[in-house]
Amino acid sequence: TRGRGDVTRGGSLMGIIWTRSRSSNVAVQGRALHFVLRVGDREIVFKFFREVLGMKVLRHEEFQEGCKATCNGPYDGKWSKTMVGYGPEENHFVVELTYNYGVAGYRLGNDFLGITVQSKEVIEKVKQAGWPLTETEDGIVIEAPGGYKFYVVNKDQPPKDPVQKVSLAVSDLQRAIDYWNKLLGMKIYQRDDTSKVVLLGFGDDQCKVELKEIGVAIDHASGFGRVAFSCPKKQLTAIETKMRKQKQKVLMALVRLDTPGKVPVDVVILADPDGHEICLVGDSNFRLLSVVDPKADSLVDEAIAADDSTEWFVQNRQQKPLA
Repeated sequence: TRGRGDVTRGGSLMGIIWTRSRSSNVAVQGRALHFVLRVGDREIVFKFFREVLGMKVLRHEEFQEGCKATCNGPYDGKWSKTMVGYGPEENHFVVELTYNYGVAGYRLGNDFLGITVQSKEVIEKVKQAGWPLTETEDGIVIEAPGGYKFYVVNKDQPPKDPVQKVSLAVSDLQRAIDYWNKLLGMKIYQRDDTSKVVLLGFGDDQCKVELKEIGVAIDHASGFGRVAFSCPKKQLTAIETKMRKQKQKVLMALVRLDTPGKVPVDVVILADPDGHEICLVGDSNFRLLSVVDPKADSLVDEAIAADDSTEWFVQNRQQKPLA
């Protein structure tokens, strides 16, 4: 298969897999972390992720002003971040739900195609919850509040992480492969030139990224997400330098982000040729930051109960705006 020879497999350390691109001296030690979804109505959103998908709330954080790395999007003001998934972030790919208090919802583009989960148990949960679904050849498709699609494969849930892949649309498959495989250093696991789709990843036991050519320009709209990977902190500068030399987009140069009461993390934000945002974060501090908080569930519930942002707009005879 074309492209398979561009990457050689290396070793692993603490769950990080390193791959070396033959067109570069940078060996990326990558670990798939999460995908960011922007959400509006938190009450129904968390009902979906907890009761329908059966995910656990792993940690919840509140911020009084916008993130300098635009983690919450291009918005100032109060916002929150909540990580949900099927297990600890140390060895599971999770979903980051970002909520801006002054935004009611977001317009979706054609960029995000869905997240695939393998689990018969989840299909049963969906049916028991009475959530709308569409039957497929190998499982079901459901939509989270806001329109984000989840594909659930009707097979036994794997012993590790049931989240199998994140699917993104691209306008030119070969150009995308050149970026994600040759520059970012992800291994090609499958490629189908007839269907114009490729599956890439940093390791066999990690969540993969699926890229599918859709034949039109990519529209990220206001609900665009971001995929995150970790790597050793010392590699962040080298990766940023490499991308600049290759005339690729660096949306945010190396920056340190603070979370109240937790260790800071260093990040670099990139964008592929179609504008998909990619966050690279220093692995060691992220492992400390992302430890499961046993109070996360109650923190989310308390934040939802205390949220009077919608009432504020009503009192001021305004409608909470859509982004």
